[in-house]
Formats: sequence, structure tokens, C-alpha cells
Amino acid sequence: MTATNAPAADAPAAATPAPDAAESRRRRPFWRNPWRHPWFLEGFTWLYLIWSLVPIAIAVLFSFNNGRSQSTWQGFSWRWYFSDPVNSVLHDPQLHAAVIQTVRLSVLTTIIAVPLGVAFALGINRWRGPIPATFNFVMILSYVIPELIFGVSMFFVFTTLFSSVHLGTVAEVLGLVTWNVSWPAIVVQARLVTIGRHYEEAAADLGANQFQVARRVLLPLLAPAIFASAVLVFSGVIDDFVIVDLLSSSAGNTPMSVIIYSTQHGGNGGPALNALGSIMLAMSLIIVVVGYLGYRLLSRGEGGNGLAALTAISGEG
Repeated sequence: MTATNAPAADAPAAATPAPDAAESRRRRPFWRNPWRHPWFLEGFTWLYLIWSLVPIAIAVLFSFNNGRSQSTWQGFSWRWYFSDPVNSVLHDPQLHAAVIQTVRLSVLTTIIAVPLGVAFALGINRWRGPIPATFNFVMILSYVIPELIFGVSMFFVFTTLFSSVHLGTVAEVLGLVTWNVSWPAIVVQARLVTIGRHYEEAAADLGANQFQVARRVLLPLLAPAIFASAVLVFSGVIDDFVIVDLLSSSAGNTPMSVIIYSTQHGGNGGPALNALGSIMLAMSLIIVVVGYLGYRLLSRGEGGNGLAALTAISGEG
């Protein structure tokens, strides 16, 4: 015998379609529709972007003004960058020295802080017990301690405890390294937790020694995190103000951030100062673009998208 089919009369009832969800959404009042277009949030976002970016755009625009006015456009010119033989950034000794000092501090701090941070990350990740947990907590303190308190502390260290280290470039580099070493330590440690120990163990099972495991397996896997942390440190030093202001000793070792603040605060700002700020902005943007492209290149094949790269180089990854 064969199984009997369900009554035909039941089929239309079972096949009755559910109400159209789109039609249901259209029938609701717009203020009760959770799927409506977020006009308010979108408008608020645009207002915030305009409020934030328009002043910067105006400052950059007047850095190319041919005259000294900060309110009246007098023609396009590179005068305040390099054309003016006296007042341009290139020819003004104080402004020129500020650019060089900023680049010097950024490069030296990155070269020293990133290897130290990577070593700290490896040590904390490989070390077990209460002591590494304490060190890990100390690394996070830089996100909690106000930079002003840290800068004042470093000032007293170099003027009272270690007076052999005079205020200037050396003190600035030591202070910036101490403040920024937590970036590579935390970013690289997060990468270590993500990749685990499986690749290293597999390489060791295949006969690789510790040096080969570190060079051929561990460093390539950590390369995106190391690069992202270097971008974070470099860009952070460019606009650092508190530490370098407290640890600088003369105009020769004063970076751009301090020059811009002190000059503008004293009421002596002008187009040359706008040009200096534009150079500082351009340096930061170049570092962000290089960091984005470098991270995408080093992390290719791992999935993710451009947003993941921006998240990593902004320190949120």
C-alpha cells in the first residue's frame, strides 16, 4: 500500500503567504518606523564634519595668501613656505628648526619605542605568573595617567634625579619613548593573542630552531601590528605638545607644536604660522596614508577591508 496524500483542501491554507513586511513598514507613521532613513543622525554628522574641517581648511587656504592678512584673500602664493627670503618657513631659522626637530623626534622615538614595545609584548605574552600581569597593567597606565602629570614627572626626573641628562633633545626623546612604548606593546600583544602559538609549534615540529621560528614565522605574522604601531608612534609624536614643551630647553630643540602654540598664544601668529601648521597637517596625513597602504599590503590574504586597516592604525584594533 502507498501512503495517502494530505487532503487537497489543506494545501491552500498552508500556502497562504505572510503579510508583506515592506508593505507593513510603509503603513507605519514615519516617526514610528525603525527602518526609516536616519535624517537627523546624518545631518548631525555633516554638521560636525563641517564644524571641524572648515576652520582647518581656512587656515590652510590662508597659508597660501600672498599678503599678511588673515581675513582678506590677496592672491595665491608660496611666499610663506619658501618664497619669502626672511619670513617663510624655509628661511625663518626658528620655524625651519621646528620642522627639523619634529621630524628628528618622530624618527628617533619610533626607532627606539617600537623595538622596545615589541620586546615587552613578547615577554608579557610568553611569561606566566603575577609579575607579567602587573607589567601589562603598567603598560595600560599611559592611557589613564594624564599626559600633563607624566610630563611634569619627567621634568622633575631630569632636573632633580638624573640631572646629568639635560633638558633638550635627549630628554625629549627619553620622555616620548617612555610615553609611547605602550602603543607597540599593546598592539603587538593583541596580535600575538590573535594568532596563537600554533604556527610556531608547527614550525618547530618541522625542525626549525628558535631563531628560524622568530625570523620566518613570528616576525612576518607580527609585521602588520609592528607597522601599525610604528605609524601610531610617529604620528603621535608629531602633534605631541605637553611632554616636548616641558622637556625642551631652547628654540633649537622646540618642535612645531610648541612653536605654533607659543607664537599664536602671544598674538604674533601670521601666514607663516599657518604654513607651519599646514606642513604639520600634511605630515600627519602622509603618515596615515602610508600606514593604511602598508597595513593593507602586509595583511593581504587575511581578509578584512579598508575599515579594518583604519581601525588598526588608529589604535583600536
